[in-house]
Amino acid sequence: MKLDSSVAAVVTGGASGLGEATVRALAAQGVKVAIFDMNEEKGEKVAKDVGGVFCKCNVTSDEEVDAAFAKARAANGQERILVNCAGTGNAAKTASRDRNTGEIKHFPLAAFNMIIQINLVGTFRCIAKSAAGMLTLEPVDGERGAIVNTASVAAEDGQMGQAAYSASKGGVVGMTLPIARDLASEGIRVNTILPGIFETPLMMGAPPQVKEALAASVPFPKRLGDANEYASLALQMITNGYFNGEDVRLDGAIRMAPR
Repeated sequence: MKLDSSVAAVVTGGASGLGEATVRALAAQGVKVAIFDMNEEKGEKVAKDVGGVFCKCNVTSDEEVDAAFAKARAANGQERILVNCAGTGNAAKTASRDRNTGEIKHFPLAAFNMIIQINLVGTFRCIAKSAAGMLTLEPVDGERGAIVNTASVAAEDGQMGQAAYSASKGGVVGMTLPIARDLASEGIRVNTILPGIFETPLMMGAPPQVKEALAASVPFPKRLGDANEYASLALQMITNGYFNGEDVRLDGAIRMAPR
């Protein structure tokens, strides 16, 4: 797919981190970008910077996602690109004992479900609704659109306490190929990136010694990933017409230890 001002894109979680880097990379190619995010202040700022449109959106809500797509399409036209970066995580052991009292407790099921709803169901919701819109387009050079999802290396080597997060990201990996097959006859490609440890706003809040230890755990290069490196791979997945049905780790060769 050629990137220029005739192309519209939607980036979920586009107000910060990996999503913001992708928004800026797409806009630098002339693409008209809509940002779906919960953070109004940051989202409006990024949209203003790139000449895009901000759509406040909770990906767990059918109504909010529908309204966001309607606003984005009214401003930019039907998107040919969707990049799913919206997501979150939590940490709790499946079952454990309280260190002080010895009380036995298990992972709160509502907390488990919340992560699945945001990371997995929210991603699929945006894919399904965007793909339905892409089907209304005429193919350009044989294709109607390209979709990039965000999983995590935790999909393959999740650490202790990451059952919910790993399950949600493993689900994103697991559905990539069948969705690519579902949409192949309509000329829509689907790929997923599995980032390792990246320097996102969440990570930047960690103490320096923690970040240094994490960087040292990466085989090479011994540093945290840069969000622009994620954006670069996302754009390659979009522009390379033979890139389809793939799940690609972007992690400096790290393999996560149990803890």
